[in-house]
Amino acid sequence: DQSGGSTPRALKGYGIGPERYSTDEEMFALVHAMRARVITSPAFTSKRILGAILFERTMDSQVEGRPTADYLWDVKGIVPFLKVDKGLADPEHNVRLMRPIEGLDALLERAVAAHIFGTKMRSVILGADPAGVDQVVDQQFEVASQILDAGLAPIIEPEVDIHAPDKAEAEELLRAAITRHLDALPEGRDVLLKVSIPTVDGLYTPLMEHPRVVRVVALSGGYPRQEANERLARNPGLIASFSRALLEDLADSQDQETFDAALASTIESIYAASTT
Repeated sequence: DQSGGSTPRALKGYGIGPERYSTDEEMFALVHAMRARVITSPAFTSKRILGAILFERTMDSQVEGRPTADYLWDVKGIVPFLKVDKGLADPEHNVRLMRPIEGLDALLERAVAAHIFGTKMRSVILGADPAGVDQVVDQQFEVASQILDAGLAPIIEPEVDIHAPDKAEAEELLRAAITRHLDALPEGRDVLLKVSIPTVDGLYTPLMEHPRVVRVVALSGGYPRQEANERLARNPGLIASFSRALLEDLADSQDQETFDAALASTIESIYAASTT
């Protein structure tokens, strides 16, 4: 689900440097080819994967002649989500809120027409500032309400920076703030949560058990895949929603057999950590 700002880094990790493209359109074409190669791989199936988060351009593009979301539903049996945030505001109160999402209603309408199931939006918590954490969670649930009104399932993602010196304290504040909002949701207004793998094992178990929560998934957050898997496995019920860690061993230069084998091994390891 890389955005325009993170696409060059994703391509570089895949072995495609800036000398391979000179315009944004060329860059986005290359990253779509990377995503399509992942999605069409025989390793990428509903046996190990529940959903895929798409960038807006990916939703608007095609895979093997079908709109991406339709390909995921019809060919792979995998649920498509759409990244809807427009990036992060400057730090304040030790957090980075989402920038205003202009045109969100129109985007949600397009997503429904494209057969998208749900959405994802990311904020970042840099430290254990109670006011900042509350602002992040308030904003996330406010936008989630708009998404629910459109008939889509929101993934709320208040990422806690893995390098925060008081990460455990920030996560305690986050769990409390999320719980307050979940308790206020009426029946039928269900959400998904995407969190950093917690410092304290099992911290988010109560959220998994909340009646308004569909799933709690974890981002890799910059941990190398092996460490992310080890941390994830210590949190039963928490499942992976990895991006960087998923692509870690893939390269543009690999032949298809090598690419598929690397992706299969990665998916199997992440699946195993998610089901421990």
